[in-house]
Amino acid sequence: MTETETKPLKTLLVDDEPLAIERLQLLCARQADIDLVGTASDGEAAIRLTEQLKPDLLLLDISMPGTDGLQVAKALSGMKGAPAIIFVTAFDRFAVEAFDVAAIDYVLKPVESERLELALKRVRERFAQPTRQTEEDSPWAEEFWVPYKSELRRIAASEINRVEAERDYMRLHVGDASYLLHQTISGLEERLNPEEFIRLHRSHLVRRDWIAGLRHDGGGVWIACLKCGIEIRIGRTHLAEAKKLAGR
Repeated sequence: MTETETKPLKTLLVDDEPLAIERLQLLCARQADIDLVGTASDGEAAIRLTEQLKPDLLLLDISMPGTDGLQVAKALSGMKGAPAIIFVTAFDRFAVEAFDVAAIDYVLKPVESERLELALKRVRERFAQPTRQTEEDSPWAEEFWVPYKSELRRIAASEINRVEAERDYMRLHVGDASYLLHQTISGLEERLNPEEFIRLHRSHLVRRDWIAGLRHDGGGVWIACLKCGIEIRIGRTHLAEAKKLAGR
């Protein structure tokens, strides 16, 4: 096991609100897994202290004046031995952007001790994974963070059966459950692997292996029959690609 996997995580707290820093300090003091090495009240200080202190982990606020948390994460991403990042924020609307900068978790304020413990466990699991520096990074999203009650839940792309547009949100159907993600369907389509998902309609994306068959109504309209029993009308602009599923 590596040193990072066994020793307490050298952690830097970043938040522009003194009370938020104080609360995080109290929570971290209860965690044997954390070695608190410093605090920063703005993004520029966070970058500077990260370069000096070489922390393993940043508990990083997003909404800050000047250089915000997302900009900090992007600035640190190219650093050798870049720290793991857990975003700690009062807003769930940054979840998509947080995923794009490869944060390990996204914790909503007020932070609870149990939720912090879960986030730390995810950091340890990430450090324990074999390095994949020699592998080509996949251009496709492997997971999403979605709001669920008072937290954000991590959903693997492989768990999504279908996606349904609802105005400015996408409803991700995962088994019998569903979750809303603030994203356009075109934006989501660009992030999902086209070998696994297919656009059937302006408001529907479906996992290819979730389609049980195709049928037409005799009037030129084609319908996709899903394994769950739901039927989706196939839009004209997507019909040719849908027919390829049947080798037509």
